[in-house]
Amino acid sequence: MPAEYTQSDQFHGARIHLSDLSSLEIRDCDVTGLKIVDCYGGSLSLGGGFERVVVNDVDVTAYVEAELDRLHPNRVLAREATSVAEYRAAWDAIEKQWEETLDRARRLPEAKLHEQVDGEWSFVETQRHLLMASDAWIGNAVLEENAPYHPLGLPYSGMPAEASAKLKLTLDATPTLDEVLAPRLARMATMRRVVDELTEAELDRVCGRKPADPYPDREYVVRRCLTVVCKEEAEHHRYAVRDLTVLEAGARTE
Repeated sequence: MPAEYTQSDQFHGARIHLSDLSSLEIRDCDVTGLKIVDCYGGSLSLGGGFERVVVNDVDVTAYVEAELDRLHPNRVLAREATSVAEYRAAWDAIEKQWEETLDRARRLPEAKLHEQVDGEWSFVETQRHLLMASDAWIGNAVLEENAPYHPLGLPYSGMPAEASAKLKLTLDATPTLDEVLAPRLARMATMRRVVDELTEAELDRVCGRKPADPYPDREYVVRRCLTVVCKEEAEHHRYAVRDLTVLEAGARTE
């Protein structure tokens, strides 16, 4: 059984030399200043949000971002929306891409939609996470609903267990795709209503609540909440279609 380190600072500033790090997985960690020097291997996978990435003395940051934007143009719409019209256009595109991708996913056996590819969230878990994201940023922060959180929502992996329990989230639930889609599509319809009724003045309104208790105490304006939801939708759609390709290949060989 491989060793696992969680919420540890024992590697901060460490120097690892002449060691076997093959198959090492670093997940949900701050890797600012990480250096990999004079190392070798058959393949290397790197993913996350990085301000600057240098490979063999070549800054590839701009290239990677440009290629992601080319392959997934909705990332640009989500990231750059600032006006009412731009938020509506971004949500139009997000609705369309998920409609197409859900049709694609339904062609797979239900069991495949619960499979994790390389330790990432399954397709169903992705829908649960996006449900939670919109519950928090739209239902709670923007709309201040009395009961914004659906129990099938799946929070970010770093949310403390007691915070999830306080929100009455059933993290160990194993719902079907359709069971998750019932509240998920309802929340997407809520987002549709919000952007349809949006005004320029509303964009700068300070929300009366933060998304959830674990979030920092600060001002949350409507435009930031909408941007977070749109970016979450665009990025997790990217992950979902990446993994669907693997699942589809596996289904063809079974």
